[in-house]
Amino acid sequence: MFLPHIGLTELEECFSKVLPEAVTMFDSLMKEISNQAGALSSQNTELCALLRNNLQAMVQIIEAMSACVRHVCSFEEAPDLEAIRSLPSSILKVLRDTFQHCKESEEMYCGRLSLVADLLQALFKEAYSLQKCLMELLDKISLDSRASEEEISCIVTVIHSLLDICSVISNLDMALHANTWKFIIKQSVKYQSYVDEHLRHGDISSCLCDNLQSSFHSCLELAEQVKQAGPQEMTQRPEYKLFLKTTKMCRFFANTLVHYIKEFNSFLAKYCSRFHQLYLEIISMLPPSLYAATLMSPLSEELNAAALVPLEALLTQLLPLPPFAEVVLRKDAHFRPECELPQCLLLVSVLGQLGSQPEETLQLWYRGSQFSEETPRFPIYQAIFTSFRRCCTERRLPVLLPGLMMKGHAQGRIGLHQHLCVHLCASVAALPPMYFPILESCLIEAVLQADTQTALLATDVWCFTARYGTAELCLHHVRLIGNLVKTCSRESYQWSHLGLLLRRMVFLMTPNHQMELVEVFSPSQVQNLPVWHHILLRALSLDAGLRVRTELVTLTQNALTDWQEAGCKLGHMDKVNTALKSLSAVVHRGSIPEDQCLLSAVRLVTQLWSRMCPNQVLTHPALHCTLQLLLSISAALVKSIQHQVINQALVCVGALVSQKCPDEVVLAALEFLASLGKVFVPHDDQSQILPKLSSLFGVLLAGRSWLLQQHALEAFAHFAEITNHEEVISHSLSVEETKTKVVNYLSKTVDAQEEAETRLGRLKLESPVIEQHSGRLEADVEAAADGSMASDLADSEPCSKRARQENQAEELSRHVQTAASALRAARVLSEGDAPAPPWLESKLKELQNLITQISTGQHTTEPRSL
Repeated sequence: MFLPHIGLTELEECFSKVLPEAVTMFDSLMKEISNQAGALSSQNTELCALLRNNLQAMVQIIEAMSACVRHVCSFEEAPDLEAIRSLPSSILKVLRDTFQHCKESEEMYCGRLSLVADLLQALFKEAYSLQKCLMELLDKISLDSRASEEEISCIVTVIHSLLDICSVISNLDMALHANTWKFIIKQSVKYQSYVDEHLRHGDISSCLCDNLQSSFHSCLELAEQVKQAGPQEMTQRPEYKLFLKTTKMCRFFANTLVHYIKEFNSFLAKYCSRFHQLYLEIISMLPPSLYAATLMSPLSEELNAAALVPLEALLTQLLPLPPFAEVVLRKDAHFRPECELPQCLLLVSVLGQLGSQPEETLQLWYRGSQFSEETPRFPIYQAIFTSFRRCCTERRLPVLLPGLMMKGHAQGRIGLHQHLCVHLCASVAALPPMYFPILESCLIEAVLQADTQTALLATDVWCFTARYGTAELCLHHVRLIGNLVKTCSRESYQWSHLGLLLRRMVFLMTPNHQMELVEVFSPSQVQNLPVWHHILLRALSLDAGLRVRTELVTLTQNALTDWQEAGCKLGHMDKVNTALKSLSAVVHRGSIPEDQCLLSAVRLVTQLWSRMCPNQVLTHPALHCTLQLLLSISAALVKSIQHQVINQALVCVGALVSQKCPDEVVLAALEFLASLGKVFVPHDDQSQILPKLSSLFGVLLAGRSWLLQQHALEAFAHFAEITNHEEVISHSLSVEETKTKVVNYLSKTVDAQEEAETRLGRLKLESPVIEQHSGRLEADVEAAADGSMASDLADSEPCSKRARQENQAEELSRHVQTAASALRAARVLSEGDAPAPPWLESKLKELQNLITQISTGQHTTEPRSL
């Protein structure tokens, strides 16, 4: 009643005296209610009346404060904040306590909430209205360049007080919660130049992250409830409507967080770890994550629109921040299993956005850490390969992601490998040239690590790089890879990975460059054979292929001839095996025409089969490799090999499979047996060959391991499909159990179907075992490299040693050799045209006497000058 009679200039004097008293009274009423609410009951009418009177008084205090706010709003011009400084702080204190009381009311009134529910509802309604009016008032007020420290402090207090209120009302009212946050962000941006250094940025951003996560979890819970109703009744359920409202809140918090980071990114660098974790956790709860709930398509689309789209905008704001790059790319980062795939998808999203970023941001992500004082971080390409390797379960399941939209085609689902390959290749196509050496370094590191599928992904990207680049670049890379292949041990995984890459890269070379490759890695030199073991000869031009084929066959022939001339010694089998690997590359990876090369290859195989003895093969491991190669080569040349030679091979294989021979030999034997389906055996030779063939198939189909059994089934099916000797099939299946296995295999019968959940659990348990195995392989390679380096260092810097002490025999031998050399030189001089000096004869007699004494063991006191 007195406010209309008080001028605007005297308002603060009134408010500063009255409002603190009102707040104190409000607090005392609140404390009295809190202390006595537990004893409330319908029988205790006196206490009930007291509490209701207190609540009514609290409502009246809030109404009075609302009147104060409405009065200030009635002025034509918005007042200065200095003129009403006490009003916002007092009101916000009352509002927070009110909302807190309403939030805790159910627990506080001990199940007797109905006795005061009407007054609590009125209290909340008045508080809601009061906050709305206060925010409208503060929205009208503006600070100019002459703003005082008190006014700035007041704005900061208002923002922080409303932030505290948000933590209370988050579960009370969605609209009030959203409007409060809108006001907080609006005021923060409005007075950014005044308050940016005073705001609690960590609390604001953290609260936004928490609210986003909380609303997202609520969406998932509601989606699960909606899913139980079925698609027909889904839209009619109240849970669905609440789900839609919650998704709007989720989208609101995500967009608000993006907006806040955009405006205050320079103050939020230290909180990048929280933003990173937020991204990973939300992605981990959405398909295709293995840890996400299965949702109906409409619900999943709503969640994606509410969370994923804003998260992409969030990345755009975070990309230029060095702390964000450090936390995403750091080398020593370890993630929970459910966050491995989200981390991989995050890196791919970052890679897709780098094309539009300035140079400083590109350096931040492409280069990795450059100096020792920086937090160690990967270049983004290496980080992607490392992350892909850790997604072992997701690769093996596999998880499916949306493919690229192509004109005229429906959007398909693709695996993680293809998803990464497409985005990596697109990035390579737009990569600035200055970062190309870093890409090359990342590719070679990925190829040389132990996980085969990661190496295959790097191989795919490398081949795209070679195709997209110049022919000279492809040649340069092939020469580099070839040299690496020559230095690798054939037992290492690196040799296999590099060989696969080399094999594919040769297809991309021009004919002239292929001829240059033949010149650089001449097939006629033994040290270059590891290169040609991997290359498919059909990838070469006609001229290059003919030269390579001819030189490899000639080299094999020479090696075999040298071995035979040396007496066919087992100690020299390594050279023969090396040559046979070259011949294997010719017969398997290049079409051999009916020419001299074919005849030479068949002749070599015939010669070697005549030397193979089963007992020696079982005794000497060097012959295991020989037999394996010989069987493989024979399978490729089986149509040109004599039947007598085939019979010798079957005798040798039959003697071996009855013993415990290496699996590699068994697999080569199966390849050879399968190829015999192409051969028609004449009637005169059938009695020798066909029973052996049936017996071998029978033994191998009842193999000792499931892996060999599977290969045996494949080999037998291939043989049965093309053979003319059907009696071999029936005789091979004389055992009923073997017959059942073959029938089930041919009819594609599955014995037991593993449930999806069981399979997923098994894959999750297997993944760490596989990673440990890869880690051990890499540790062995590193240990071998360290040992080699230490050996090289020892050779280059030998330790000081004491002088070698010769024994008597060594010293005597050295003196005798010196004397003999001197005498031979004297004889040459005496045979010349010049006459001999007169003293020569006497000196020679003295030497003769000395030699006699030495040979007879006599001691002498002759002068030592002789």
